[in-house]
Amino acid sequence: MASALAAKMGLNSLRRKQAKNFNVRITTMDADMEFSCEVKWKGKDLFDLVCRALGLRETWFFGFQYDVKDTVAWIKMDKKVLDHDVSKEEPITLHFLAKFYPENAEEELVQDITQHLFFLQVKNNILEEEIYCPPEASVLLASYAVQAKYGDYDPNVHKLGFLAQEELLPKRVINLYQMTAEMWEERITSCYAEHRGRTREDAEMEYLKIAQDLEMYGINYFHIRNKKGTDLLLGVDALGLHIYDPDNKLTPKCSFPWNEIRNISYSDREFAIKPLDKKTDVFKFNSSKLKVNKLILQLCMGNHDLFLRRRRVDSLEVQQMKAQAREERARKRVERQRLEREKHLREVAERARDDLERRLIQLQDEAHMANDALLRSEETADLLAEKAQIAEEEATLLSQKASEAEAEMQRIKVTAIRSEEERRMMEQKMLEAEMMALKMADESERRAMEADQLKQDLQEARDSERRAKHKLLEITSKSTYSPSTVPGDAMPPDLSFSRENLSFDFKDTDMKRLSMEIEKEKVEYMEKSKHLQEQLNELKTEIESLKLKERETPLDILHNENTEKGTSKHSNFKKLTLQSTKTRVAYFEEL
Repeated sequence: MASALAAKMGLNSLRRKQAKNFNVRITTMDADMEFSCEVKWKGKDLFDLVCRALGLRETWFFGFQYDVKDTVAWIKMDKKVLDHDVSKEEPITLHFLAKFYPENAEEELVQDITQHLFFLQVKNNILEEEIYCPPEASVLLASYAVQAKYGDYDPNVHKLGFLAQEELLPKRVINLYQMTAEMWEERITSCYAEHRGRTREDAEMEYLKIAQDLEMYGINYFHIRNKKGTDLLLGVDALGLHIYDPDNKLTPKCSFPWNEIRNISYSDREFAIKPLDKKTDVFKFNSSKLKVNKLILQLCMGNHDLFLRRRRVDSLEVQQMKAQAREERARKRVERQRLEREKHLREVAERARDDLERRLIQLQDEAHMANDALLRSEETADLLAEKAQIAEEEATLLSQKASEAEAEMQRIKVTAIRSEEERRMMEQKMLEAEMMALKMADESERRAMEADQLKQDLQEARDSERRAKHKLLEITSKSTYSPSTVPGDAMPPDLSFSRENLSFDFKDTDMKRLSMEIEKEKVEYMEKSKHLQEQLNELKTEIESLKLKERETPLDILHNENTEKGTSKHSNFKKLTLQSTKTRVAYFEEL
């Protein structure tokens, strides 16, 4: 019994030693993560773990990419991770990237995390010039990237130089114009200021809506040769297969939508495409390596499956995600409205507070001025009182002198009896004394009047002093600060989110109403497209004079030619697919 137990324990120990783990580093466009994986794990086991960690449910767009010599490959979901041609040095590095792109980002991308990962990847591809982007579109896209990162433009915060450390434009665009970094920032900020009110999710979606119309968006290119041995490029994207001249990745020579392709297969380096039209022969091409053929087949199968999936009714899972996304957007919209209302009320309260502070400062200044005026009035009153006292003393002295003159005149009259001459002399003296007395009386009266005037001025000064004191008391009583109370109706109401208020009724089958809504959406889309085109043309006009023609790349020249012809990505695809499949296959083989 003991030996059997020991044997069993030894067997369990051996199993534990064999079940070794290995470490994997997953790099996304947003962050890096490390996981410990079991040796037996397949690609799907690791993929599900990463998707759960990210909270990602739209898994069909993504995959693990790894580098193989001079090309790239993708982890197969049904194959063990370690059975792939990956570096065995731990931690094994895998890139979590979008493998397939949507036809219409706004309609297909449901989750915010899915949209964010696509935004970061497309933005990186444009900056790395893996996707060609004309200068005017680069500026507009940069403004949406700034809105997504910094939120609404605030001139007090976002001053010149706040984008100095940001990488927002492809180097090709910067080198093409005689413009400083400040000039580029000014152009970007001008567009950025117009995006006020957009959330991060809205700005990222606008970025993707513009980017998805770029000619190289979502396309994987591969070097191939047709039967004649002509070097060509094969482009694989969400719409189908495209054949390009090696020197022109913007405009395909012919295209084959997925709905025209029945079967795709390869043998060694030869690839065979079987059209849906039975009258059309299978057309073939050769690639450079067997690994490239495997990659082409993976991309073709995945894009073809998604192409068919888009044209079917959404699965229950997708319908559930879309319903949750609508509820989440509605909740965020209500929350954003509540925050905007609170922000508005806060701004109103701050403005009211600033007005009260300015009024208080104004009243304090008025109080200081009134106090100074009071001090000046008191000084003037004291001076006038002193002058009045001096005038009274002078008047008293003059009155005394007049009395003395009168007494002298009487004495002269009594004593002037000696002789005629003495009388005449006395009369003359009397006359002089009388004149002096009259003069003294006039002067005394004038001094008295002056004293009365000074008394009146003193009284007015004292009245002015009383008025100044009264005004100072009044200003002091007014300037007493009491915090204003916000009226009850100005306070934000308590907003509670209820699922019962967010019902989405899909039972209305009135086709007339539905067609009117579709027509309205078409009109709105045309108006938005027109506005976007006007924006791009305006930006192009602003910077065209600063362009250095000699620095234009071949892709710049090709894009300008397409623009002059009025050719776009979608119009060219529609034009190419007007011909029959048989005609296009024959054209491809004759290239």
